[in-house]
Formats: sequence, structure tokens, C-alpha cells
Amino acid sequence: MSAELSWFKSSYSDDQGGACLEVALGAHAIHLRDSKLGARSPRFEVPADVWAAFLAYAAREA
Repeated sequence: MSAELSWFKSSYSDDQGGACLEVALGAHAIHLRDSKLGARSPRFEVPADVWAAFLAYAAREA
């Protein structure tokens, strides 16, 4: 990765140390990691168009 990512906590994460997901928006991808591990966390990268399709599916099925 050439550029440093700017991470923020997901609005679905709680403040009790439970489900904490951090997200970073890249030029062409969405990056996800576990906030409890911070920079040491494994990262999951999803192409932006695939992420948008997933969110649309989740909204329909919720």
C-alpha cells in the first residue's frame, strides 16, 4: 500500500470492547480490520463495487 489509510470505527461497533470494526476508504477498495488489534490486525480488502453490492443486498434482506 503506497498511501497511509485513515481508519475510523464502524458506527455498528460498540464502546464496550466487543464488536469493534475499523474501516478505511481507499481509492478503489474498502479496508476492514479489528480495532482491538489496531495496526497489528490482519486487514481485509474489498473492491468498492463489490462492497456496494454487498451493502445493497444486506439492506434488502434486513
